[in-house]
Amino acid sequence: MKKIEMKNPVVEIDGDEMTRILWRLVKENLILPFVELKTDYYDLSIENRDRTQDAVTRGAAAAIRRYGVGVKCATITATAARQEEYHLSTLYPSPNGTIRALLDGTVFRKPICVSAVKPSVSSWKKPIIIARHAYGDVYKNAELAIPRAGRVELVWTPQDGGSEQRILVADMPGPGIAQGIHNLDNSIENFARCCFRLALDEKLPVLFAAKDTISKTYDGRFRMIFQSVYDAEFSAHGIDYSYTLIDDAVARIMKSDGGVIWACKNYDGDVMSDMVASAAGSLAMMTSVLVSPAGVYEFEAAHGTVQRHYYRWQRGEKTSTNPVALIFAWTGALAKRAALDGTTQLAAFAARLETAVLTTIEAGDMTADLAALANRAQRHILDSWQFIEAIAGRLAAEEGTS
Repeated sequence: MKKIEMKNPVVEIDGDEMTRILWRLVKENLILPFVELKTDYYDLSIENRDRTQDAVTRGAAAAIRRYGVGVKCATITATAARQEEYHLSTLYPSPNGTIRALLDGTVFRKPICVSAVKPSVSSWKKPIIIARHAYGDVYKNAELAIPRAGRVELVWTPQDGGSEQRILVADMPGPGIAQGIHNLDNSIENFARCCFRLALDEKLPVLFAAKDTISKTYDGRFRMIFQSVYDAEFSAHGIDYSYTLIDDAVARIMKSDGGVIWACKNYDGDVMSDMVASAAGSLAMMTSVLVSPAGVYEFEAAHGTVQRHYYRWQRGEKTSTNPVALIFAWTGALAKRAALDGTTQLAAFAARLETAVLTTIEAGDMTADLAALANRAQRHILDSWQFIEAIAGRLAAEEGTS
């Protein structure tokens, strides 16, 4: 069978631990037999980031800007424990945070739904799309450990030489901690536009939630900009938009039937996307795409590196790690590459691969995380290797008749 050709490459960003193992399995079994794959490869394993002093992460972001489409494996964010485990020279920041800050934009996360797996929130009938602002907040913060009593202040010094402004953060009576975060009007405006543009495409309402009753300046600015962008650019298109407090939004979402774009600030989106994914079935059943206002896209799995399964794999065990989100990261990237390049065969292949994944699960062949939620009469628990083989068999049969 002749392989499908690509006009331009996607930026391939490799990662860490169990997801790195699955990344190779997905490529070798589900993509390379069918596609003449073109990639610009970057190794973002924690060891290589340390070796390159994180230059490889910045290079990957620049490549995504250059080619327009990237696909990323899950990566480790360094902590003190990871520094000791991997003998790191320093604690480099989250590679996701670095890439998102360099590209700017919005992360959209949407559950992958199958009828064989019922959500734990019984009222949910339609997917809930989390729109996560991908710039600033604690992901670009400045932190300080306070050793003893003293004053902590927030200071703004104008570049034009004007008078500086300062406000008291706290009079610290003793040791403690302090943190400073920021955001940019332009980034918030782009966040709002991305949400409303997706609402037009998906024909869904937008709900934006923050906490402006407490954070009157910071969160209040988000609310004001969202409303102004909506009024000026999107209200005439009939989009249903509303604002509410984040705690009220959680209560609403838990009782809704879904079918909404829930726009969240960076940290809120990080937390709520995991909640929605877990309640909808599994963290491994959620797509994630960063949409930049410059018109570039980065697709990834919404979950982490599956550390515990990796340690088991190192001991020679087969694990039942769910690779669906990794597969859908690849299909999303290939479909977007096809849309930008006008390669219909590649787009059709991406759709067939997604269908092969879903029909495999619907037939009862699934990993352990899904089997725990599925009808017991329908399930057949497979390890990751068997599950990918089952998908490959369905895909090969489909490709042979296409």
